[in-house]
Amino acid sequence: MEEEMADIQITQLESAAIFKKTNLPVTLKFENVVYKIKPKKEGLFNSSSKLEEEKIILKGITGIVFPGEMLAMLGPSGSGKTTLLTGLGGRLSGRLAGSITYNGKPFTNAMKRYTGFVTQDDILYPHLTVTETLLFTALLRLPKTLSHEEKVVHAEAVISQLGLTKCKDSIIGGPLLRGISGGERKRVSIGQEMLINPSLLFLDEPTSGLDSTTAQKIVSTLWELVKGGRTIVMTIHQPSSRLFYMFHKVLLLSEGNPLYFGRGEDAMGYFSSIGFSPLVAMNPSDFLLDLANGVLDDPQEDQASIKQTLVTAFKTNLLDSVKEELRKFDDQQVHGKLHKGKFSQWSNTWWQQFSVLFRRGMKERKHESFSGLKIGQVLVVAFLCGLLWWQSKDIQDQIGLMFFYSGFWGFYPLFQAIFTFPQERMMLEKERSSGMYRLSSYFMSRTVGDLPMELVLPTIFVIITYWMAGLKPFAPNFFSTLFTLLFSVLVSQGLGLALGALVMDQKSATILGSVIMLSFTLAGGYYVHHVPSFIAWIKYISISQYTFKLLIGSQFEPGETYPCGLNATCYVEDFPAIKSVGLGDKAISVVALGIMLVAYRLLAYVALMRIGVTKK
Repeated sequence: MEEEMADIQITQLESAAIFKKTNLPVTLKFENVVYKIKPKKEGLFNSSSKLEEEKIILKGITGIVFPGEMLAMLGPSGSGKTTLLTGLGGRLSGRLAGSITYNGKPFTNAMKRYTGFVTQDDILYPHLTVTETLLFTALLRLPKTLSHEEKVVHAEAVISQLGLTKCKDSIIGGPLLRGISGGERKRVSIGQEMLINPSLLFLDEPTSGLDSTTAQKIVSTLWELVKGGRTIVMTIHQPSSRLFYMFHKVLLLSEGNPLYFGRGEDAMGYFSSIGFSPLVAMNPSDFLLDLANGVLDDPQEDQASIKQTLVTAFKTNLLDSVKEELRKFDDQQVHGKLHKGKFSQWSNTWWQQFSVLFRRGMKERKHESFSGLKIGQVLVVAFLCGLLWWQSKDIQDQIGLMFFYSGFWGFYPLFQAIFTFPQERMMLEKERSSGMYRLSSYFMSRTVGDLPMELVLPTIFVIITYWMAGLKPFAPNFFSTLFTLLFSVLVSQGLGLALGALVMDQKSATILGSVIMLSFTLAGGYYVHHVPSFIAWIKYISISQYTFKLLIGSQFEPGETYPCGLNATCYVEDFPAIKSVGLGDKAISVVALGIMLVAYRLLAYVALMRIGVTKK
């Protein structure tokens, strides 16, 4: 027992030690970085030239950051800070020109393993605790060569390193759910990236929305990480003077133009040397932001001319020295090398990713899947149907109940599924861009995780309504009805997943889903028996039509009779509502629903492939 405790303590010490020093020091160099976008055209015919169509966001940014240095990018909103940061992090799609190298090499999948990226918005699951959040991240991002216990120790070491021990058992929380504080949330986001012990760490406004004391704690934490030989690049809007002097280098941007690049403590001296100095003592970052906005103490000065003067001054006084620093680095030829050999794209196997994502999804969504409101809604509708169709022997009523089955359990799972992917888009973008898991493992874990409640609720519904309504009390009929309905639920769910993944907007997807499902319902064979030929094709793609046909077939067979008048009986296949859909060709209906089941999910998967992938 003592030996086991000693082994655990040694493992914890080794795990904590990895955060003190990076495995691969990385020098980030960027030269003449230009980024252009092409705005959407206003009309169908646009004769403007190509140059007029393009908008230049970044206008030739040059700089270099060495291991053990922290670069802060300052500038007003719209100056291009986040765009540059995203580009340096290898996550920018579009027309990016210039040279960006990491130890003299371009960005690769191998480099992604050494890079951490913390977005401005803390994208976290609100119902998971701090420990669960970091543990699941560790299980997904740390390599399969580490055991489960070692990954747990890594997560605990990060919690300790970032001062999250006091809140480790508290839930993250969200807008409508009380949880940890804003500063703690930011440290959790940083912790998720620290798990891989990154050599290069990018942060987009890590102090946004925090008070000065909390912001100081965040930057102090980053200062400690820099000491381990890491390269840290961040955007920051308006740091306090204490924070400003903690930055090794500062890059000041204005409308995509660089106004200053160099040591933080030299910034005020440089602007004084070119004739721009504050009349009173003030926070350096406030002064730099005023300059970037073209604002001086004299209100008569033209803002555009001030900005142009500063851009010209940078090119005249600083650009050559920055380029000289880049050339010296090239001459030294001292570049850290990535591990040789074939580099696996994924840290873990497909099954490991699936199992972790499944457990995480069940923990996060159990409050939603097993909510009393959802269960209560189904129970109320079930008992209401049971009472309305109480022991009904009328064939028209029974057919009406079958159609209600197909309609209600067409709409209900559709609208539940439509919200699935739009709600998780930001999380999926964040995790896929980090190379955390395969899309297939995420898709399957999400689909399988939703099955319990998707199948349990309609089963309860059928059990209640079937016997209350007095349908055929035989096992084959009951199970045929139940399995048909469950099959239909899975197909409708697939349609909802596909619409949500394609549109990725909850409101638009809901409207589109309503129109499609309403069309399927109208063409289902109950309301209209003689559909005009030019629109009859809808029934061949209608989920409701095939489901209704199978449900009718589960209760009636050819040759059965029903009372159709005084002392008269008729064949059920001649009843108008049954005759319009028929009692034969059940196999065709099963095959059609099976094709839809696969096709809709495949469509959803293909639509998700665009999320979190950087377009070149």
